[in-house]
Amino acid sequence: MSAPPTAPATSNPTVGRRVSWQAGVSLLVVLGALYLARRHWPVIEAGAVRLAGADRGWLLVASAATVATWACSALAQQGAVARPLPARRLVAVQFAASAANHVLPAGLGAGAVNLRFLNRCGLPLARSATALAVKATSGAVARGLLIASLALACPGVLHIPHVSATPVAVALAVVALAAVLLKGPLRRALRAVLADVRAVHELPARAAALWGGSLAFAGLHASVVIAVSQAIDLPLPPVQVALAYLAASSAAVLLPTPGGLGSLDAALALALTLAGAPAGAAASVVLGYRLLTVWLPLLPGLLALGVLVRRRVV
Repeated sequence: MSAPPTAPATSNPTVGRRVSWQAGVSLLVVLGALYLARRHWPVIEAGAVRLAGADRGWLLVASAATVATWACSALAQQGAVARPLPARRLVAVQFAASAANHVLPAGLGAGAVNLRFLNRCGLPLARSATALAVKATSGAVARGLLIASLALACPGVLHIPHVSATPVAVALAVVALAAVLLKGPLRRALRAVLADVRAVHELPARAAALWGGSLAFAGLHASVVIAVSQAIDLPLPPVQVALAYLAASSAAVLLPTPGGLGSLDAALALALTLAGAPAGAAASVVLGYRLLTVWLPLLPGLLALGVLVRRRVV
């Protein structure tokens, strides 16, 4: 007897709508960034010229900090799960995931690569997803702790812009409405994440890896910006540059662009300019940071991803 025909696999319409919405927003942000780039092209060109004459020693320091971010990302990912993961493969996956993150919107690329890797390592799909949520949460908390620590250590450096009560009230209302509509799924997801957080913190080594890796990851990215600013003699103290980057990266999370392209660039340039940097120098810092963290590693990262897929690591 022939086997009964299997039902065709159906795609999840909710996931499809979410990806389409995020892709649409990403396209709008990228188009807006291109418009601003064209409008302010003389400033960008002057920044590129200034970057070409930057100090090579500081650029080497920035390059070393960029490479170290992948190891710190791997450390934080290991800390988010209780079972040991293959260290070399884990670092290679973070390198490949960083490239994939600049192709798909809102971290979907890095999330998909890491999710597949954890699943290949034997973690169930649900536990893999909660491990990614634990890592993302610790990263956001670590960035907030760094901002608070630097702001307290250097009072008066961070200037919080005045925001009227209306947009804040609207944002809180939207969050409250979403929480009510998604009450069941949110409760189940939160319960799963909290269970994994408790399991991780029962192992001191895993907790140290999670928080140490998350803090070092954010700190090293800030160090890349600081090193680039030192290379072009930006007239701002390193603490102010670090605060500008951390605040800009936190704000850029609100816009789901691939790797923060467009949103982080604009936010970082604005933050540096508001801090007192000349527009051309701010453009040089943004260009140097993007060159080291995105454009130079992009092709090798995608090639590494292809190798990992072929070897069934992801």
